[in-house]
Amino acid sequence: MADPGFEVHVDRAVHAGHPGYVALVLLASGVANGPSDAGSEAQLAAAEEHLRRSGLGRVTDHPHIAAWRAAFSAFGAKPSRYPSSAEALVARVLKGQELPRVNVLVDLYNAVSVRHVVPVGGEDADRLEGPLRLAVAAGGEPFDPRGDGTAVEPVAAGEVVWRDDRGVTCRRWNWRQGRRTQLTEDTTRAFFVFDRLEGLTRDELHHAAGELSQLLRDRWPDCHLDRIERRAT
Repeated sequence: MADPGFEVHVDRAVHAGHPGYVALVLLASGVANGPSDAGSEAQLAAAEEHLRRSGLGRVTDHPHIAAWRAAFSAFGAKPSRYPSSAEALVARVLKGQELPRVNVLVDLYNAVSVRHVVPVGGEDADRLEGPLRLAVAAGGEPFDPRGDGTAVEPVAAGEVVWRDDRGVTCRRWNWRQGRRTQLTEDTTRAFFVFDRLEGLTRDELHHAAGELSQLLRDRWPDCHLDRIERRAT
């Protein structure tokens, strides 16, 4: 049974520009996050090796990346300056660099993102204020990248953002998350957003979410997982 206190909405304005978009949100309750460890680092290393063996030469050659570049360009974000989260991770690996080691939950979802070349973001569900919404910004909505109120940025009109009642939680769809809702080593209730555009099937989307679900269950057998699929409402 889905958690009645957790709501996800995709605004109609997003659908108007991107009719094939689907957000698949995985809500995980009863986890016990912590610092990166041998297990989470092994998942990252395996994802790096999988990508290097895939034969992908340039990050822009992958159809999933191409779709996100087109989507970002459509709302005025230059993809070379503001890459999708998946592109940033994949490009890092193709340059011969390691994926960042952050904490267990971030490591696990980054590994899944790289293996499937799908944008995946994770945040602390208990830090949200009101429903989670994907919206087209009217302009001026606050984004606090540091989480302490010292560097609040106004969002440009037309930008696709994730937000709650307090403000923007992630800019440019999946480009940069703010610290207010970030996953910390103390997180016990997390949500993960899997973004789908044209070129990625629904089965592929759910397969990626299923892989992360299994990784979470392997770690925390008693955790509770909900999947919430949303199109425009």
